[in-house]
Amino acid sequence: MQKINRAMAAPGIPVQRSPRGANALQDLQSGPHDKLRGKLNLFQATMLRWRELHPYIAVHVVRLNQPLEAGRLKRRIEDRLETAGLTGLVLDRARGRFEFRGGRVAIEPTILAAGDDANRVAEREIERELNLPFSPDGAFVPFRFFAIDAGSSFYLGLAYDHFIAGGDSIAVLLEKLCDDYATDGTRAALPWTPQRYPRTFSRLFLRHLRRTAASVARLPSLAADCRRSFRAPCRAGRDPANGFLSARIGPSAFGAVVRTSKAWGVTVNDLFLAALLLALAPVAAKRAASHHRKELAVASIVNLRGEFEASASETFGQFLTSLRGSHPVPAGIVLPQLTREIHVQTARIKEHKLYLQTLLALGWVALAWRFLGPDRRPCFLAKHYPIWAGITSLNIDSLWAGPRAGAAAAEYLRAVPTGPLAPLVVAATTLGGVLQLGFSFRAADISRDTVERVAAEFIRHIETLE
Repeated sequence: MQKINRAMAAPGIPVQRSPRGANALQDLQSGPHDKLRGKLNLFQATMLRWRELHPYIAVHVVRLNQPLEAGRLKRRIEDRLETAGLTGLVLDRARGRFEFRGGRVAIEPTILAAGDDANRVAEREIERELNLPFSPDGAFVPFRFFAIDAGSSFYLGLAYDHFIAGGDSIAVLLEKLCDDYATDGTRAALPWTPQRYPRTFSRLFLRHLRRTAASVARLPSLAADCRRSFRAPCRAGRDPANGFLSARIGPSAFGAVVRTSKAWGVTVNDLFLAALLLALAPVAAKRAASHHRKELAVASIVNLRGEFEASASETFGQFLTSLRGSHPVPAGIVLPQLTREIHVQTARIKEHKLYLQTLLALGWVALAWRFLGPDRRPCFLAKHYPIWAGITSLNIDSLWAGPRAGAAAAEYLRAVPTGPLAPLVVAATTLGGVLQLGFSFRAADISRDTVERVAAEFIRHIETLE
């Protein structure tokens, strides 16, 4: 089984670049008094602040079992974006609003040759896309596409400005594109016009007013937890570029993860968090010498879509928050014990909806952000909300209607940006019983060699389950 695929910086892979200046749209300008239809929620507004420091871009890659025809792919992408109403985006950062105004769009996918190792080419392009900014404001296309030609098949990649959508919405969009490409042109594509202006979190706070008030009351407890957590490295003034590497866990090993989590009475995500803590513990060994900060903290993305909005097929958008778990991870602790202790934390957070604390804290950070100079912003969160790594899980099988006619099973990889919160983020994606892991990391704060060791240890804990 292939363990870890490294993204290589050396040149040598044949690349065919489409003309840049592509991904252009009709000239759309918003007047100074226009009120755009969509309103950004708290997490979306936070992402816009983070992308002032470094591009906050996510990438999805799916493999299609058909030969690549660049012209055909371009047409299918343009037609789908236009009919879905996902063109003509205008962003007003100052007012926290956006609107898809529709119209024609020109997409020019970057075309690359797979060479001897398509995975390596994919990793290199993913890493490049993670660090390539979109326009900061105004009218722009928030999507970029690339394709890796592997002869009888190809990999379709989609990089997107993360504030505009969560991973579930992008997975549904890629499902439509896989279906569109598989048609021979004689059949019309199935219509899909999702809602593009979802509700913000205000409705969620009002719906759970008592829980929201309790979350406010417990903010001092969260602050105390943070003061017990060992800080991850954050070097202000250095290039915050993201590196990337990936790994694949086959059906047998991932099946053991699912069975074990059920046997232990925990979730798969609890098991991932515990395995990540064990993998990180040697990297944060200096916490043993700290007087107060002896715990290691990790975070997990929580999708709140089901709390107040329609499915990813019906509503295009982003509804994210996170939960935080911490543990001293003492020497000798084993995965079953650590997983159960992490489960106690996550179960309490879910029961009392304490993930609302994160959203409330984001509101406080937004206020504090205004008074922070450019030199303090990059490490502000690392200092006051210490997180060593985050994990974001996405089950594609739960989003796709079934096996795609033109898509190979078990080939879906994601990359998620680190931002200023954590130096490492793991994107865990499952499709057809296969687990694909994407490790994004801030190269200035954690080296590639260190991430490879963490990834190998994480995988070892998973693959030794029976």
